[in-house]
Amino acid sequence: MRQIKLPHLPSDVEARNSDLLTDFWRKGKETQIKQDKIEKNNMMKNIVIFGAPGSGKGTQSDLMIEHYGLGHISTGDVLRNEIKKGTELGKTAQGFIDNGQLIPDELMVSILANVYDSFGRGHKGVIFDGFPRTIPQAEALKKMLDERGDKVAAMIELDVPEDELMTRLIKRGQQSGRADDNEETIKKRLVVYHSQTQPLIEWYKKEGLHHHINGLGTLERIFGDIQKVIDNL
Repeated sequence: MRQIKLPHLPSDVEARNSDLLTDFWRKGKETQIKQDKIEKNNMMKNIVIFGAPGSGKGTQSDLMIEHYGLGHISTGDVLRNEIKKGTELGKTAQGFIDNGQLIPDELMVSILANVYDSFGRGHKGVIFDGFPRTIPQAEALKKMLDERGDKVAAMIELDVPEDELMTRLIKRGQQSGRADDNEETIKKRLVVYHSQTQPLIEWYKKEGLHHHINGLGTLERIFGDIQKVIDNL
């Protein structure tokens, strides 16, 4: 009679060992997934915060700094500080200002790079506030970060209707006494914003980094929407 060779059937010991290996592999995979998630959450998160004058960039930046421990680079503050300290970059910038000229993008990026590097390599990320304002500036910022092996993680746009911006800025002018917060000047600033900086939204959309936030509402709700963006980066 012809003998038929049956397939090998695992013994109880072999079956138990196989189950143990499967369980070990599964637990190892779960651990790796958790580790990858932790590493992702701990990654440097450089944020460009974007919006018209009066959109609440300063307020939301403060909340992000407090919650995430991010650094903050405000172009206006940085420029004033460099000039006040009398650094070489500050003196060069002052020369352009004294001659009524705009500060070249290359010089501004050099100043920002100086401040960015001062945070060290272990920082959690930096908020860029007030820069970039044009597409060439966005390209220069991208290049500067690329040279350091870093990148912009997200561009967060605070969108506020123009009539609300006018109300906020006029009220701010009344409270602070700032001469440039009058209706005529505010309208000019908004025209400049829409004509020069609005195209950045499309540029960052193409980069896949743009995140729209409704800037009208309570601080808590707006910041909650920003948190959802940052936590998912």
